Amino acid sequence: MTDAPAIATLGELKASGHIYRPLREEMRENLLNKLAAGENPWPGLHGLDDTVVPQVERAIIAGHDIVLLGERGQGKTRLLRALPALLDEWTPAIQGSELREHPFAPVLDSTRELIDERGDDLNIVWINRSSRYSEKLATPDTSVADLIGDVDPMRVAEGRRLGDPETIHYGLIPRSNRGIVAINELPDLAERIQVAMLNVMEERDIQIRGYMLRLSLDVLVVASANPEDYTNRGRIITPLKDRFGAEIRTHYPLALEDEIAVIQQEANLVAEVPPVLIEILARYTRALRESPAVNQAAGVSARFAIAGAETVAAAARHRAAIRGEDQAVARLVDLEAAAEVMGGKVEFESGEEGREWEILEYLLRTSTAEAVRPRVRSIDFSPLIEALDGTTTVSTGERITAAEFLENLPDLGESTLYEDLVVAFDAKNEGERAAAIELGFETLYLSRKISKDSGEGETIYG
Repeated sequence: MTDAPAIATLGELKASGHIYRPLREEMRENLLNKLAAGENPWPGLHGLDDTVVPQVERAIIAGHDIVLLGERGQGKTRLLRALPALLDEWTPAIQGSELREHPFAPVLDSTRELIDERGDDLNIVWINRSSRYSEKLATPDTSVADLIGDVDPMRVAEGRRLGDPETIHYGLIPRSNRGIVAINELPDLAERIQVAMLNVMEERDIQIRGYMLRLSLDVLVVASANPEDYTNRGRIITPLKDRFGAEIRTHYPLALEDEIAVIQQEANLVAEVPPVLIEILARYTRALRESPAVNQAAGVSARFAIAGAETVAAAARHRAAIRGEDQAVARLVDLEAAAEVMGGKVEFESGEEGREWEILEYLLRTSTAEAVRPRVRSIDFSPLIEALDGTTTVSTGERITAAEFLENLPDLGESTLYEDLVVAFDAKNEGERAAAIELGFETLYLSRKISKDSGEGETIYG
């Protein structure tokens, strides 16, 4: 963020050559300038470049209010929070104005009188773009006063007339004048409250307790909604839907690479998680979205994989603290432990009662196989299969350290199998080596070459 301009009065602003632009014109020109310069206006968004983003850009160029429709965890809120980047970094406003009025475009009669009274000596302040974005989570208890405003009884008690605009305490939308107001989960807003937004979005006036103010509000209204909410919890009333110039459907990432990028960007990891485990989580999430046993109307949020990566890292950190490991590195056993916690974030079809864990476990195995097999396709596992002759077993688990796992590996003589696995998974330290070799054992189990017995935090291959 750069420093705000030093201009402090209306006279100085006029002398600087400042040009007033309405909000939609400001966003349109800034977006077109970014696109012309080859700059990405939407950093941090993955998998929407060729579908959702072009629709949003066209809506902004057209000057439309926008509603984003999509299941949970599709990046709707992140997309809305990226919109302020299209605003000017600093914009002037009249000092003390409740509606952040521009000195060249006052809204209230009282403000015009103030400009006439003070002239070029009128004080102005500078507002950063981050303060021009307001967000409201729609809840059933939201009132008209919250969004539009209400008569302030204290001001009436001071002697003002009830019809005087000075008696009104403005709500979120008028106070967002010259900015963006975002309403998350719009269908949760009571229908009578949605009705109160109709005039604000179309005629740009507000009505409070029978008193109508003609305010030339300059505000962009954007909203998000889950299509399922139309029948489960509420709906967007038809007149309000008609006020939104653009209705845009979002979706989950279409490519695996974008799914992985979202996890890497959003997850707050407290320990190292090898890339192959991130890929397994991404494939696991996508498999759940395609499974007929999962309620796809509810969706499988991107937060599922993000929370999974964070839980896996936490499991590794937990083991390192208890067992005194110098470096916490996640392994496959941590992923299996985390799956038990993550299962509660998935909604299954009504006919799958009692089979939830079986489905989760099966899809985790298939996702692991899909991620690991391309990496180990050229490796000869026969020496390890021969070493596990029925009398030799290898133990691992959430409480077994990487050093303990590596020490108890069977001797393979001159075979380079272990080193081949280390190279295949690009392992660079002891924890990563253990994770890579553990995945090799899992590959043999998934290929039905060896057995596996899991229970009470321990897994035995043999």
